[in-house]
Amino acid sequence: MVLQKVAEEGHLELTDTLIDDNNMSIKTSVTIDIRYQPMDGTGGMWSDGEFLDVPDDRDGLFAFETDSLLSGQSHGSGTSPGRSLQGSIPTFRKAGRGVFSAMKLGKAKSSKDDHKRGDEPAILEMEDLDKKAMRLAGMLEPDTISLASVTAVTTNVSNKRSKPDIKMEPSSGRPVDYQISITVIEARQLIGLNMDPVVCVEVGDDKKYTSMKESTNCPYYNEYFVFDFHVPPDVMFDKIIKLSVIHSKNLLRSGTLVGTFKMDVGTVYSQPEHQFYHKWAILSDPDDITAGCKGYVKCDIAVVGKGDNIKTPHKANETDEDDIEGNLLLPEGIPAERQWARFYVKIHRAEGLPKMNTSIMANVKKAFIGENRDLVDPYVQVQFSGQKGKTSVQKSSYEPIWNEQVIFTELFPPLCKRIKVQIRDSDKVNDVAIGTHFIDLRKISNDGDKGFLPTLGPAWVNMYGSTRQYTLMDEHQDLNDGLGEGVSFRARLLISVAVEILDTTSPEIICSTDVQVEPVSNISESATGKMEEFFLFGSFLEATMIDRKIGDKPISFEITIGNYGNHIDGVSKSSSVKKKKKEGENQEEENELIQNSSEDEADEDADLTSVSSTPPMKPFITDRNYFHLPYFEKKPCVYIKSWWQDQRRRLYNSNMMDKIADKLEEGLNDVQEVIKTEKAFPERRLRGVLEELSIGCSRYVTLANKDVNLAGRTKLDRERLKSCMREMDSMGQQAKQIRTQVKKNTVKEKLKLAQNFLQRLRFLADEPQHSIPDVFIWMMSNNKRIAYARIPSKDILYSVVDEETGKDCGKVKAVFLKLPGKKGFGPAGWTVQAKLELYLWLGLNKSRKNFLHGLPNGFEEIRATKMGHGLPPVTLVYDMKQVFQLRAHMYQARSLFAADSSGLSDPFARVFFSSQSQVTEVLNETLCPTWDQLLVFDDVELFGEATELRDDPPIIVVEFYDQDTVGKAEFIGRTFAKPTIKMRDEPYGPPRFPPQLEYYQIYRGNSIAGELLAAFELLQVGQGGRADLPPLEGPTDSERGPILPVPLGIRPVLSRYRIEVLFWGLRDLKRINLAQVDRPRVDIECAGRGVQSALIQNYKKNPNFSTLVKWFEVDLPENELLHPPLNIRVVDCRAFGRYILVGSHAVSTLRHYIYSPPDKSCNNWATAGDVSVSLEAEPPIRKMDTVVKLDAMSDAVVKVDMNEDESDKEKKKKKKKKKGGAEEEEETDERVLDWWSKYFASIETLKENLRSQEAAQAEAEEREDLEIAAEAADIRPDDLHLKGSKMKERFKEKKSSKQKRSQAADGSEKRPPKARVDELVVYNRELESEYGNFEDWLHTFNLYRGKAGDDDEHALDDDRIVGRFKGSLCMYKVPLSQEITREAGYDPNMGMFQSIPHNDPIHVLVRVYVVRATDLHPADINGKADPYVVIKLGKSEVKDKENYISKQLNPVFGKSFDIEATFPMESMLTVSVYDWDLVGTDDLIGETKIDLENRFYSKFRATCGIASNYSMHGYNIWRDPMKPSQILAKLCKEGKIDGPHYGPGGKVKVANRIFTGATEIEDENGLKKQTEEHLALSVLNHWEEIPRVGCKLVPEHVETRPLLNPDKPGIEQGRLEMWVDMFPMDMPAPGPAIDISPRKPKRYELRVIIWNTDEVILEDDDYFTGEKSSDIFVRGWLKGQQEDKQDTDVHYHSLTGEGNFNWRFVFPFDYLVAEEKIIISKKESMFSWDETEYKIPPRLTMQVWDADHFSADDFLGAIELDLNRFPRGAKTAKQCNLDMIRNEQELPTISIFKQKRVKGWWPFVARDENDEMELTGKVEAELHLVTAEEAEKSPVGLGRNEPDPLEKPNRPDTTFLWFLSPLKAIRYLVCNRYKWLIIKIVLALLLLIMIGLFLYSMPGYLVKKLLGA
Repeated sequence: MVLQKVAEEGHLELTDTLIDDNNMSIKTSVTIDIRYQPMDGTGGMWSDGEFLDVPDDRDGLFAFETDSLLSGQSHGSGTSPGRSLQGSIPTFRKAGRGVFSAMKLGKAKSSKDDHKRGDEPAILEMEDLDKKAMRLAGMLEPDTISLASVTAVTTNVSNKRSKPDIKMEPSSGRPVDYQISITVIEARQLIGLNMDPVVCVEVGDDKKYTSMKESTNCPYYNEYFVFDFHVPPDVMFDKIIKLSVIHSKNLLRSGTLVGTFKMDVGTVYSQPEHQFYHKWAILSDPDDITAGCKGYVKCDIAVVGKGDNIKTPHKANETDEDDIEGNLLLPEGIPAERQWARFYVKIHRAEGLPKMNTSIMANVKKAFIGENRDLVDPYVQVQFSGQKGKTSVQKSSYEPIWNEQVIFTELFPPLCKRIKVQIRDSDKVNDVAIGTHFIDLRKISNDGDKGFLPTLGPAWVNMYGSTRQYTLMDEHQDLNDGLGEGVSFRARLLISVAVEILDTTSPEIICSTDVQVEPVSNISESATGKMEEFFLFGSFLEATMIDRKIGDKPISFEITIGNYGNHIDGVSKSSSVKKKKKEGENQEEENELIQNSSEDEADEDADLTSVSSTPPMKPFITDRNYFHLPYFEKKPCVYIKSWWQDQRRRLYNSNMMDKIADKLEEGLNDVQEVIKTEKAFPERRLRGVLEELSIGCSRYVTLANKDVNLAGRTKLDRERLKSCMREMDSMGQQAKQIRTQVKKNTVKEKLKLAQNFLQRLRFLADEPQHSIPDVFIWMMSNNKRIAYARIPSKDILYSVVDEETGKDCGKVKAVFLKLPGKKGFGPAGWTVQAKLELYLWLGLNKSRKNFLHGLPNGFEEIRATKMGHGLPPVTLVYDMKQVFQLRAHMYQARSLFAADSSGLSDPFARVFFSSQSQVTEVLNETLCPTWDQLLVFDDVELFGEATELRDDPPIIVVEFYDQDTVGKAEFIGRTFAKPTIKMRDEPYGPPRFPPQLEYYQIYRGNSIAGELLAAFELLQVGQGGRADLPPLEGPTDSERGPILPVPLGIRPVLSRYRIEVLFWGLRDLKRINLAQVDRPRVDIECAGRGVQSALIQNYKKNPNFSTLVKWFEVDLPENELLHPPLNIRVVDCRAFGRYILVGSHAVSTLRHYIYSPPDKSCNNWATAGDVSVSLEAEPPIRKMDTVVKLDAMSDAVVKVDMNEDESDKEKKKKKKKKKGGAEEEEETDERVLDWWSKYFASIETLKENLRSQEAAQAEAEEREDLEIAAEAADIRPDDLHLKGSKMKERFKEKKSSKQKRSQAADGSEKRPPKARVDELVVYNRELESEYGNFEDWLHTFNLYRGKAGDDDEHALDDDRIVGRFKGSLCMYKVPLSQEITREAGYDPNMGMFQSIPHNDPIHVLVRVYVVRATDLHPADINGKADPYVVIKLGKSEVKDKENYISKQLNPVFGKSFDIEATFPMESMLTVSVYDWDLVGTDDLIGETKIDLENRFYSKFRATCGIASNYSMHGYNIWRDPMKPSQILAKLCKEGKIDGPHYGPGGKVKVANRIFTGATEIEDENGLKKQTEEHLALSVLNHWEEIPRVGCKLVPEHVETRPLLNPDKPGIEQGRLEMWVDMFPMDMPAPGPAIDISPRKPKRYELRVIIWNTDEVILEDDDYFTGEKSSDIFVRGWLKGQQEDKQDTDVHYHSLTGEGNFNWRFVFPFDYLVAEEKIIISKKESMFSWDETEYKIPPRLTMQVWDADHFSADDFLGAIELDLNRFPRGAKTAKQCNLDMIRNEQELPTISIFKQKRVKGWWPFVARDENDEMELTGKVEAELHLVTAEEAEKSPVGLGRNEPDPLEKPNRPDTTFLWFLSPLKAIRYLVCNRYKWLIIKIVLALLLLIMIGLFLYSMPGYLVKKLLGA
């Protein structure tokens, strides 16, 4: 009934009373005004569930968590009527604005309806009613919700305004530094016989080659390549990395391509850690897609941008993990078997192209030929995965039609993310781009189970670029190439994309992957959607902040959409199109007539010409920087009609998701802010946010699923809709689920999950198929385009359904205009060209009647002359205006940018509101100004209704400048704020007034430039004038003149603090204006008070201060968040009382330095008597669980319980044994062990730890998934164990390789334990990062000077550092409790800094151990470097130039250097790696700096690492001159703790902890002695458990430090492994340095006897008989030494494939046991200066060949044995088969280094045409490994020579060579095979001869007889 009535009359009012939960009516009644407007002229298309989806609410009401909780007052659980309403009816929308939306989430939204002012009063009442209802319901006023900076502007109260964008500067398009490092390790299974492979690495256009390896198809390279780029990120990520393997390339020939692998840089960059590590790339042949895999290349690829640091896994002894399939070079989720696919990019047509040639030539032509031609010759170029395709050129056409498709053949899924489509203009000289569009494949496909292949269109894509007027040198040409944000519409192109997976088995397939171009059929007009007329309306409410450079000429604004509205350089249509358009128009008008029989709307459109620019006006002056246009009562309007295909659904879809995402983002910012400011209940706010998200998602699912069958819907539209609905649905479910799990302790991790949702939403919302082009607003002066803003059309698109409407549609938006293109980079991009308050509306012309609804009320429309009232207005005249007073309370700013060369600024702030501006005073020389100033703006006139303004005031812009004595002030940042508003009838009092100070984030460009602490209030001036306003206090401070301070209620409450400063010293002060700093002093200042240090009399002699501690008292705010920064400034005192500022540092947060007295209860958790810590295997005391307190952050290897440790080590040893196969029972000999054994054992541990951490993490994640699943399915927790174990099983399967090892360990439990190697700790980063920079009590503050750079130049901040101040701070509220000061030994002069060592100079012996460097940046042309180490400390420098290591990027230095130094003068140690050059100077590769002083004084005791075990001799000798017991005694004394007390039975007691340990020690002679050292050491290793003073002492370690090069800031140039020991000279001298020189490789000799071969395939055909045979010989070499290959003799003419050789190969080689590598030294080429050392894995290659005399020998098969792990040979030839190779992983392997001697049969394999392995022979061989000494004792001969000769093989007679012994050959031929044949032939011949003779002599004889002679 109701609906029928609405449909008939189009308008209806309903009034109803509300009822509560008990169905009792309550006093509130609701009046609803319903209007009916058919969508697009059709009726009834809404789905029923759409208006009211009341959530199914079982447990009473949703307890909604709203923002109001933040302000600290929480409510009852939804009993009040307002709450209940809001809980059960989420939103009730109608065409227009929601009535109940006012109640949504406590933000008072004014519910404007579709009425003009003089409308029914009932509705106005309603508005006040719902506000009252909200107050009744205990809702707080919206404005009391105060959150810090982020939300200050962005929370948006009413719906008349949209939020401004804070970040101004375009970030894309600006070049950045990138470094791509690629290590090619090896290749395997290359297809081809006996090849000489080279790997070519290509990035973009740069090519580099590895060296060539001869005759192998599994070459080992281990070569490192680095590519450096300086390009914008977009360009970088589109570059293709291509690895190709080329076979037999040399100077003359380019070689043949075996296979390639392609991937774009973006794919690598999006990997975790931006890298692939040790992965196998699959090679495929681009010329033959039917062939399968062509081999594998193992490589590391890393892409490093500025500031990325890459964690490389530790590169010690890589055991070659042969699992290729499990480690493919592919991103997660891409299948290993990729298929070939065709990518079809169809290019149909384009329109709206700009002219690209000058018109002079055209006019000449026109004069001669009389034809007018379009001035552009377009063609389209498509680029994908490194290949390009072009369409044909359409000569002179603005609307070219191609109908061609470009076809790429590429593996699917491709590893290249984007297809680049570019319209280009063909020109005789050079072609230029007209516009570029990128198609992101991830957005047009979905890889899920219900996913779809990439598909797009047919759809129009819009291209944007530079402005359209043609100039020969276009300064913004980059924009047309797709770099940076386009500033103007260029063209639109109709394209479609499709992908077809190829069936490579079909016969008629084209094999090559070359790009093809073919014609396609035309597509119909309607395929892309029905043409509709769109209407764009804009109104300029305010234009302020116009840059003064353009303020002198009249200014107008132009709005364009596509080419519509562009009167200067839009291209006129060609005539045919116009005709078409006109017909279309008439038709549409008829339709309108039929549908709208209402009043006189029909003739509205009769001649609607567009008005696209405002009339020019002369600007007024605002202040000395800015102008404004006088748009006071009169607001100019513009409107444009345009025709586009109706594809609004796409935009609606995006809008819905964007809105959900915006809401989510806002909520998440709130939550972060709550956490940051440590307010209560962040978890409630997060639950509220997730609740909103899940409601939003379900709402989306109901709304999105409609008008599915519109014209022009493409496959992508349908698939995207499906996948978006699925995603949103699942996201809603997940959000609900996570909401239930948000607890106080899980807020942070759930917040992370919610941020993932945000990214997913943003990704989904980005629509790949464009429809309506974006809207551009240009500021024009003198007919020139000056500055622009670009607004996406979806943001202003209107829809009947509220959620689908764009976020800025029908709202007033603050728009900031910026300079186009590169002009907008850098400082020019920071300043605003103009600020507009702009109202925009875009929608179908049919639904135009609402276009003014969003404007602030109170205007009259002024239309253009006589045309009737159907036209849109040209100006709006406001007759309602309100007068306000704005009070800006500017308290302080902090962390501003330094704008002067002194490293400080002279800041002042300028506040803009409407067309007024005011400035604060200038404060000199500070980065943290406290202005404490109130700025009052009187008579601020705002137009519109008062109530609307209250809900939604305009924004305030605050800009910060640095005042310079000459020239204009320099811009240093900007922020936005919204004022708190008081209307004239509201009281000035709590909760809203006086307003609270808030932090606002300041931006400069894209970088954060500080924070402003301020409050803003806007007070309406009533009839009584200003007298009614709350009074202002006068200027209180007589010195400051007429400046008003911030009033008392607003400024923070202060209390008294004392700040103590520890002055230690100054370091590394640079020269100031070429003069040395000689007598520096430090000034500390905070909130106007401060203290000065003592003067350093002679900085050169002693840079430390004589007085250590000083203090001052200061009044600071109670709220820690409002504490002002503390400034540290260093001045140099020169003669005649002059001071020069050296540098300054601002400590922005003092919270770290607040002193909290030690809590007596918490630290002594051992009150229950003594706690024992068991550290030995013998006494089996179970240790209490409380003891294990390892820091989760540290990667330390120290385990508390040695029992576990023992067994762990055993396991590890056993694992190793198991790998080796055969067991040897010998103990590891102590003498064999050296420092390197310790090092390698430790690296194993490090790797194990990393692995187990990953495993644990994965397990934890599984566990969490389980819990989530469990909650979803209501499983009881006890069922989890079952599930958990199942999961674990699954997990184990994943890690099956590990499991094997552990089984190996279990199997060997019974064997006697191996000797354990003592370990040290290997940190894979610098020691400082493990121990908080050693700033436990001594902090280092960098002193800055000079201007702060731009945001991208942040890395250059290092150049601004002019020195360092060392000291510390401590602050506390003043009367301090007495306990502290009464403690024994309290020195009042030292304040809180008790027991700090004195800072007199001290002499120290510094011993630097440099172990090795990895991944050095190549320094020479050949891609290698010749590194050596240089160490600098103070004046002394040690150069190790003569010991450079030739051509190595991973050199092992193994050196220690001793330097004597005096702290504090020489405390910065620099370790650099240089590259040695024969000629010219040596280049710096990279350096690392270590602050030794902080280490020396740190309580972590970083002077000399504490070993895990104490021994007096051997490889693990104790390095420190102090024994453990002495160290322990000293620590106890310093920490004033009781102990150590050594007791009987191996116990020691320290501070009521009992530790146990061994009590005996062996000396060199093996005698046992009693000692306390083990006990003392066990305490030191667990020092962190001692209460109060305990901390983790630095263990014996090796740290890995990144090497940096000042020329390439922020990018690692390699890593250095090293450590530093320091010994004070006043202590006993330390022993000699440990020998860590690199291990010398051990000389071995491998003797291989080739006994026999069998079943070798037969290659040759016999000349005479055609029989198959082979002339077999065997070739062998050790990998990497092909030039030393050895051949057996030839076994000729084998007919069965059997060969007998008895031949011995002898291979001598040098071998490093620990690294399992052979060391080869050889000169790279004839020109090399010295030999280069290579490390390669020990692999024996044996090949079987067929010898040919006149042609090359034929390769038959090969086998490669890794001498550490190879399958055991078969006992007989029969048992020898292919499985020995195929299932290498499963079979037990042996190591020749353990077995020493091994004999058996091994298969030879080769690959056939189909790339299948086939068996080509078997060899019986014996391998015998002897050391060099043994080889000398029992030498053997090569081949069958003396000494120890082998007997000759017993070969059959057939094995000979026919032309060497022809008689023998004949005999063989005659005798053996053809004996009977020959006999038969001889007999037959005799017979023939007899017959012949008979016939010959017969006639004569007859004649004779006949004649009777």
